[in-house]
Amino acid sequence: MSPSWDPQAYAQFATERSRPFVDLLSRVGAEQPGLVVDLGAGNGPLTLSLAERWPQARVVGVDSSPEMLAAAREHDQDGRVEWVEADLASWDIGSLGAAPDVIVSNATLQWIPKHLPLVGEWADALAPGGWFALQVPGNFDAPTHALMREAATRHERRGELEAATKRFGAGEPGTYIQILSQHGLAVDAWETTYHHVLDPEGASENPVVDWVSGTGLRSVLDLLSDEAEREAFLADYSERVAQAYPRTPAGVIFPFRRVFAVGRKP
Repeated sequence: MSPSWDPQAYAQFATERSRPFVDLLSRVGAEQPGLVVDLGAGNGPLTLSLAERWPQARVVGVDSSPEMLAAAREHDQDGRVEWVEADLASWDIGSLGAAPDVIVSNATLQWIPKHLPLVGEWADALAPGGWFALQVPGNFDAPTHALMREAATRHERRGELEAATKRFGAGEPGTYIQILSQHGLAVDAWETTYHHVLDPEGASENPVVDWVSGTGLRSVLDLLSDEAEREAFLADYSERVAQAYPRTPAGVIFPFRRVFAVGRKP
């Protein structure tokens, strides 16, 4: 089951979260695409930027979260994007009725177990000359996630929580190169580690926990509906995260590795 989403929590670090999307799209050379599809549209602003870049295109944003899509529709004052609520694991790209010229998936595939075959299916669906661009986190061994798994093992509901912390993941650059190449695309793949400076003003006690509370921690928080259980987990986890990511005079430095791949169909 996919985690629940809080658009407000996710938007807290909108500037930092948008940087990989901008870097990803800078490698997409489509000039006048007819159909652009964003797989994992989230709360909307990044999908709307696709409509701004290609004003003549039909733009479709697909997401499984009704909360995120509600926020997206609020942002889309002009009704520029077609918003579709669907689970990407079972969504039929053929339902678009046309072959996409650009498919974008930004920080989404890690939430879809066994997503690698889907990447191949989506690549096959591209129109001739079409572009496929994906970005996924590559930080599942970082302290944010390692400490989450450790805290799960110390909690009284350790079995459920451990499963929740290990449910999702993503491939390496070479993985996506092989898949997209096997489906006939010319591929450019790379990785980048961003060093985000969080909360330089010192307004938050633990900005890294604030960050993951909007993303990677969602699966755990969904299970901990009892307030006491949730507080016990967060107290343990937050203490260790604060030690792993100490505050500096500049703010809290948060390294975040991401994996990118862009392929073009002949």
